[in-house]
Amino acid sequence: MSAITRETVAHLAELARIEMKDDELTALASELEIIVESVKSVSDAVSDDIPATSHPLPLQNVFREDVVGNTLTAEEALDGAPDAEDGKFKVPAILDEG
Repeated sequence: MSAITRETVAHLAELARIEMKDDELTALASELEIIVESVKSVSDAVSDDIPATSHPLPLQNVFREDVVGNTLTAEEALDGAPDAEDGKFKVPAILDEG
């Protein structure tokens, strides 16, 4: 017996206030039945012998040592700036302050 019937799809469409033609109801019922069967076949394949996975390949993060390298002083950074004031970059205002 089919788990998804045309009447079930018609009822759900009515609840969702979706207008569907007869041929659309029949086609959708068939498509949903295929989806339900596919999920069922995957569920049947699950057993205690097979560990659950979130990815088919083992993943491992590659980390590197976090080492401080050569850095600029504040003065060196501001030296190349087009405009600076009070030890900070000065940029044009983008919002009206008036």
